[in-house]
Order: sequence, then structure tokens, then C-alpha cells
Amino acid sequence: MISRRTGVWVLVAFTVAVATAALLLPRVPQPLAYHKFADHRGWFGISNFGDVASNLLFAVSGVWGLSLLSPARGRERFIDPRERWAYVVVFLGLSLTAIGSSYYHLAPDNARLVWDRLPMTLAFMGLVAAMISERISVSAGFHLLPFLLLIGAGSVIWWWHTEMMGAGDLRFYAAVQVYAVLVLPVLLLLPPRYTRGVDFAVVFGLYVLAKIFETADRQIFSLDHHLISGHTLKHLAAGIAGFWILEMLEKRQPIHTR
Repeated sequence: MISRRTGVWVLVAFTVAVATAALLLPRVPQPLAYHKFADHRGWFGISNFGDVASNLLFAVSGVWGLSLLSPARGRERFIDPRERWAYVVVFLGLSLTAIGSSYYHLAPDNARLVWDRLPMTLAFMGLVAAMISERISVSAGFHLLPFLLLIGAGSVIWWWHTEMMGAGDLRFYAAVQVYAVLVLPVLLLLPPRYTRGVDFAVVFGLYVLAKIFETADRQIFSLDHHLISGHTLKHLAAGIAGFWILEMLEKRQPIHTR
């Protein structure tokens, strides 16, 4: 573990490094090949059934999480009630991702991809704010939350705007994804306010696994007689991460320190 003071400086340095890299790297357009997923099979009248139906885990974990964090049930789970809002955003993001991702995968193209990516940034940045609240300062996490959400949504809007202008630029959306994922192991080095801190490491691992599945979409689909695609497994791994956060919130306890 490192001290909170050291952690703040590490976080600032990491943030500056990611932002600088995003500004200095060349423009990255959205490859049209991205929309050509391995599994095109339709079932029950639903196109691309595997990639659409696998969003059910996002819907269930998102709605379950919002119910768990309702004003009547959620406040007792936190030392400071302000901490609840970051997790509300996480589960709202998961719920909306189920809708947006299903809409996109029914007929994948850039116009629909916007509605897949926007809600994902809610979940990413909400989790970053939650970690800041629990590892650095509740006040910092609470007040940074709206700014993090604006940055996340802004990166998607910027990409879509540049696509419409004929010069698509994915740099800032990619930077938001990289930041939201890699900041978790950085913040895990700081002392926690609650037990079960290792659950965040599991969530990080599940997200990395999801990205591996996404990259190996066709290779995985070619195995076992086209049983399941890598992109479908990506959704399942990321959906399980939502349930893991639920399990953590239900079972963890405050750490009482002097």
C-alpha cells in the first residue's frame, strides 16, 4: 500500500500521461471492419442473436444494482451517503448499455455504435469516481463525478462529430477506455475504506478478459463448430463484472481505522 498523498500524485501523473498521449498520437479513424462480427446467426427472428441476447446480463445486473442502491436500501451500505451516487451511475450505465448495445448489434454501423458507447462511458467513469471516493477522498470522488461523465460522453460525441466531418478520430474515446481500466490497479495501491477490496482486481481482470475475447472474436468462433463467438463472450465477461460489483456491495463491511 502507498499513502493517500503519494496516491494523489501518482493519479495526477497517470492522468497527465494519458491525456498527453491522446493529444500527441495521430488521429485514429473508426475501422469499418469493426462492424463485421463473426457470428451473424439469427434466432427467434433476432438478427445477430448471440451478440444481442448476451446483453441480458447488463440489463439484469444494472436493474438489480439500481434496486439495491435505491434511497430506501442503498444509504446503509456506505459510510458516507455521497458514495452511493457513483455506483448509481455505474448500474445506470450497465442498464443503458444493455439497450444501446442490443440496438447496435441488431444492425451494426457507426450511427448505432454511438448509442452503444455512450452508456458504457457512464459505467466506466462512475467506477473511477467510486474508486476515488473510497481510496482518496469522498468529496473528491463526489465532485469529480460530473466532470468524469462529461469527459467520457464528450469523447464519444467528439468521435461521432469527426466521423460526420469525414475525419473520424477515436483517440479520446480510446484514452477514456484505457484510463478507466488502468486507473483501477493504480488506485488499488491505496488503503481501502471497505473490506473485499480484491473484488476490484477481479473486475479489472474480467474487463481485460473481455477485451481479449473481443480481439479474438473470429478465432474463438471458429472453435467448437461455431458454438459461440468472442464478442458474445466479451459481453458475458463484462456482464459478470457487473454482478461481481453487486456481490461486493452486498457483502463488504467498513474498515474501522484510527
